[in-house]
Amino acid sequence: MRFPPQFLDDLRARLPISEVVGKRVKLKRAGREWKGLSPFNKEKTPSFTVNDQKGFYKDFSSGKAGDIFTFVMETEGVTFPEAVERLASMAGLAMPVVSREVEVREERRKTLHEVMDLAAQFFTATLADRAGAAARGYLADRGLDAGAQLQFRLGYAPSERFALKEHLGAKGVSVEDMIEAGLLIHGDDIPVPYDRFRDRIMFPIADLRSRVIAFGGRAMQKDAPAKYLNSPETTLFHKGATLYNHAAARQAAHQGAAVIAVEGYVDVIALARAGFAGAVAPLGTALTEDQLGLLWKMADEPVLCFDGDGAGQRAAHRVLGLALAGLKPGKTLRFATLPQGQDPDDLIRASGADAFNEVLKGARPLADMLWARETAGGGFETPERRAGLETHLAAIVQGIGDETVRRYYREDMSARVRALFAPAGGPERQNFRGNWGERRSGRDARAMRYQGPSPRDRVPPPSQRLATSSIVRGFGASVPPREALILVTVLNHPWLLEAHAEELAELEFRHPEADRLRRALLDAEAGHSHAPMSPEMLREAVTATGFGATLARVEGALTHFSDWPARPEAAADDVGRWWDHVVTLHRKQRTLNRELKDAERALGTEPSEENLHWLKDVQERLTALEGSEALIEDFGVLSGRPASRA
Repeated sequence: MRFPPQFLDDLRARLPISEVVGKRVKLKRAGREWKGLSPFNKEKTPSFTVNDQKGFYKDFSSGKAGDIFTFVMETEGVTFPEAVERLASMAGLAMPVVSREVEVREERRKTLHEVMDLAAQFFTATLADRAGAAARGYLADRGLDAGAQLQFRLGYAPSERFALKEHLGAKGVSVEDMIEAGLLIHGDDIPVPYDRFRDRIMFPIADLRSRVIAFGGRAMQKDAPAKYLNSPETTLFHKGATLYNHAAARQAAHQGAAVIAVEGYVDVIALARAGFAGAVAPLGTALTEDQLGLLWKMADEPVLCFDGDGAGQRAAHRVLGLALAGLKPGKTLRFATLPQGQDPDDLIRASGADAFNEVLKGARPLADMLWARETAGGGFETPERRAGLETHLAAIVQGIGDETVRRYYREDMSARVRALFAPAGGPERQNFRGNWGERRSGRDARAMRYQGPSPRDRVPPPSQRLATSSIVRGFGASVPPREALILVTVLNHPWLLEAHAEELAELEFRHPEADRLRRALLDAEAGHSHAPMSPEMLREAVTATGFGATLARVEGALTHFSDWPARPEAAADDVGRWWDHVVTLHRKQRTLNRELKDAERALGTEPSEENLHWLKDVQERLTALEGSEALIEDFGVLSGRPASRA
């Protein structure tokens, strides 16, 4: 009897081999594997190993090895169809009806994989062609160099409505197959199906066999209806049961890499290129139960990485409810929080891989996150409210499926409650090491009694190591002159926020303080209902959010004669021309800095004349960019500056 490959894959995905083997062999954890006595030979020293990541067992005493199907056949003496039937019963799956129709369907799945691979090849080729020049520039600006593009098979979907359709049609692919693969838009009200992805940077999404099953497309146009667009649900693709970079991350996890779930494609690529090969991402939605299960198959304690703002905290809290029911001995989650206003890509580009390592070191246990969520509001002054907290926590803990884990959570939460409500100076308060914070004495202790966690305890910093790290504090006290110049110009000419907000949002600033000020300017403009803002109003709004000292440092960084476009008296036409010029320079410098690192690395690896010439050429081009902000013909005349100074 022949079974659909997809059904066998589903069984493998649902049944870790340790669970199947564990019904016959007493297994003990040994690093990333399990060990036990051979079920095939009598032995006193365990030589039988099981690896969930690989889905295989190996018996060194007999030389036997295999997967879940082989194990059932070997130990129970059954045929392959019988083994499949028993495993399906264990997994709670109905046996498929094997018929000619099923076989035809499986053949179509194979065909659709081939169609998706042809589409990926087309997008990759288009990115490398003249039509992909703007997309390549965008990727270079985001730090996704040729190596990253090749590794992740990035591509570009041209803007024409039928480009992919005509390309695949010329290769014999039917319109029906393109529609079933999710590559075309169709419907009763659409007489001619057309390409779903147009003028977008394409991120192929692969299954565990590294076969392309879907795409994510990032719009190149600012006014596109959707910034990111994913393939629809298809025969091959189920969004809630798929992780971006899953296959590569699983292999990396087997080799010891940490499994890290982040938000988007670019974050995954940035982390993988920086050495965090176990990075994955859900596909544009909140983490699902199926995706959480995939994470736990790769690692016992995957790390979920969230932004440090309110939205990131809310996302972390939503995952708690999903995770609690699935907790098992040794299976949990850790939560890492990024510096506010930064995502993993931002942090790595600004401060390097070491800064992200600091974030991971500060990852908090799931129990800490649960406690922080439930006590965030404080207000436990009355006995009724304190009883309410205790009752609510007990109800939450009761939802943990595993009895042993549930018991330990009950004990942990009870200890935290006792410490929270213990009399000031009592042993519970002094000895408890949870989120309650520091010991207090005297009048301060009495004032804090029953008030719940302090604001600092309720929203603790993502990592004390990170907060004090020299890496995250910045690249020295001074802000790079061009970054300072851009920021002060926006402060003195707020109309730039209306005309060029998108450009400012996409600029990459190396200095962390400057980058935070940039974001504060954008937030101030977004929250202002009456346009345009005056310089005074913008400065007041930014200062009110705690950026007064940063403003002073940024303004103090302006020392060059060409800094005058930042002054309030500069003419709007001059400022507009200068803005276009300096944004281009800033992007060029960022690209050249990356090329400089590549050149230095190449020279260190191979000290040849060619690599030395490359390094000098990049250095010369960087030097030529310095101080060239005002090198525009007749620049400044409208502002009363002599043409000779332009």
